Amino acid sequence: MRPAAAMMGSAARAVAPAAFPTSRSARDVAVRARPTTIHPGQAADGSVPDEEAMVEAGIARMWADYAEAPDDRVVRDRLVLHYAPLVKYVAGRVGTGLPSHVDVADLVQCGIFGLVDAIERFEPDRGRKFEVYAMQRIRGAILDELRSQDWVPRSVRSRAREIERAIERRETREQRTCSDSEIADELGMETNELRSTFGQIAMTSVAALDELVSAGRSSGGGAGTGAGAPSLADSLPDVAAEDPVAAMESRETRRLLADAIGGLAERDRTIVGLYYFENLTLAEIGKVLGVTESRVCQLHTRAVLRLRARLAESHAD
Repeated sequence: MRPAAAMMGSAARAVAPAAFPTSRSARDVAVRARPTTIHPGQAADGSVPDEEAMVEAGIARMWADYAEAPDDRVVRDRLVLHYAPLVKYVAGRVGTGLPSHVDVADLVQCGIFGLVDAIERFEPDRGRKFEVYAMQRIRGAILDELRSQDWVPRSVRSRAREIERAIERRETREQRTCSDSEIADELGMETNELRSTFGQIAMTSVAALDELVSAGRSSGGGAGTGAGAPSLADSLPDVAAEDPVAAMESRETRRLLADAIGGLAERDRTIVGLYYFENLTLAEIGKVLGVTESRVCQLHTRAVLRLRARLAESHAD
């Protein structure tokens, strides 16, 4: 048994070098010959590419497709959708310095036209970054639309900003509120000219009547959201409306006066009624009562003094 086992071991050692190479060169050949499987999203060397690099590659392909077919609206719309956040960003920056009645959605709509124009005019060969170029075109489109809707001349707007800066400079130096003459001196103009400019600027101050006067501006429900808050139109005085305080005082005065007249003598009440309610003259009242005009004047004066005294007593009480 042992000689047979020894023969099998020697045979195995003889076959091993050919079937199972152990040298470094042989191992290298075996590794190179092994097939390699590449998974989706994985590079040929087995590394996972950066997500940002993949996005940039996709954008570059879109720009290449658009360069080949500039009239392809599908590719252009894909570029518009990709760069749409730029419009919202620029519209928000521009809308920060505008009055509250200017809707940011309107600015975004104008900015979309600027973005489309930027895509159609962009030349990648110049090496400029599209985002910088597009933001300039978007901002320009928004400002052009605002200027076209502004009925105030640009010179007046510029003059108003110049006066604001002059007031800020002068009051910062003086540490107090400056007069018109001091502001005019700061601007190098006459006081009358400055006041005339103030009049022109005042005519440009326009407010939306539907603007809420409370802190909350939302029209939705809930506390603190401006629900049911009065608008600027609600705060304007109604010149034709009756003043409730004045109406109450008038009714109270009439009641006290009627009580005071009721306490007069019959002749005095007749004179007061004919003179103040029937609009008769003193001479006409004298003919009615059968007395002279001078006597009617005396009785009228006495009645008025008595009424004043009783009204004074009523107010004192």
